[in-house]
Amino acid sequence: MKKPSMSQVMLAFAAPLAAAVVSIVISSLAVLASKKSPIDAYKTMWEFGTQAGSLLEVLNTATPYYIAAIAIAVTFRAGLFNIGVEGQLRLGALFSAYLGAKFVLPPIFHVLAVFLIAMTVGGIWAAIAAYLKVKRGVSEVISTIMLNSLAGGLTSFLFSQYFAEITEGSNNLTTKTLPESARMPDLMPLLNKLGVEDQPGGGVYGMLLVAAALGVAFWFIVNRTRFGFELRASGANPIAARVSGVNSKRMVFYALVISGAIAGLSGLPAVLGDTHSYTMGFRSGIGFSAIAVALLGRNGAVGMAFSALLFGFLEVSSRSLELIDIAPETYVIMQGSILLSSVIAYEVVRRYKITLQSKELAKAVA
Repeated sequence: MKKPSMSQVMLAFAAPLAAAVVSIVISSLAVLASKKSPIDAYKTMWEFGTQAGSLLEVLNTATPYYIAAIAIAVTFRAGLFNIGVEGQLRLGALFSAYLGAKFVLPPIFHVLAVFLIAMTVGGIWAAIAAYLKVKRGVSEVISTIMLNSLAGGLTSFLFSQYFAEITEGSNNLTTKTLPESARMPDLMPLLNKLGVEDQPGGGVYGMLLVAAALGVAFWFIVNRTRFGFELRASGANPIAARVSGVNSKRMVFYALVISGAIAGLSGLPAVLGDTHSYTMGFRSGIGFSAIAVALLGRNGAVGMAFSALLFGFLEVSSRSLELIDIAPETYVIMQGSILLSSVIAYEVVRRYKITLQSKELAKAVA
């Protein structure tokens, strides 16, 4: 096996390093615009975000990001773009919370049933876009954007009119509370054995283990199975894949439905580990942030894990900016600058690599 050259090693580090520098500069300019010190802002965020309680919250914040990013990466590998993850996860969370509270099963089977409901609903909603893509040639970008809007309205209507439990004297709508058998156990007892002390504000969602298992499964299926090869081949060159015997239309349909099913799971961490119901305060924007997580992580299982943790850290630590009179929404600028600079840096490095390879090939031929 040929060892990587020094230039290849340097190029591997060049993209993330350049992206980090550019994003820090842009974020600093945003802080300076509010007449505050960027150094104070970063110091405050670091001190707050590295506290034990904050780190646990970072894990909880990153978990749905990571699951949703995997859902998006499945379609990216097939040359598609599923923007409808937000709607798929919201519908999956609503139906799984509502239907899961209507029956009781042994603990493990009840949780699996809730998983199945969420995945089925998310997959069916994604299948609409898949059908339109395969049978009618409708761009999945357009259809999933429209389905997102429809899912938001449908969720609000069903929740407020049929699924919510009305409590007299309260304006807070919520579905019926899930029974104990349908709840994911907290990971704090396990972390206690590893020396982590209990922190105020709760523990760590059990869905973290599910997210890790999904990451391993995603890596193995995409890189070590025939299905994964056909998925990547369809994304790289649909015509060549079709000529070689791969049913590219079928792979398109499978990729979108599988993506929707995984997206349905990304709405469950809070439902099964915190609120134990679908509430008016259900977290929004997970699906859209996950697009950035997948892009920044280069659609790789490990890369997306680090990306999800980074976005979770920024979201949690940015709350401390209010202590020094900086709008906490500044972290949105940080996220955007990180994503933009990363995409540009990776593309520049990719083109530079192609140029170097062309020159080496020319020398070899000469």
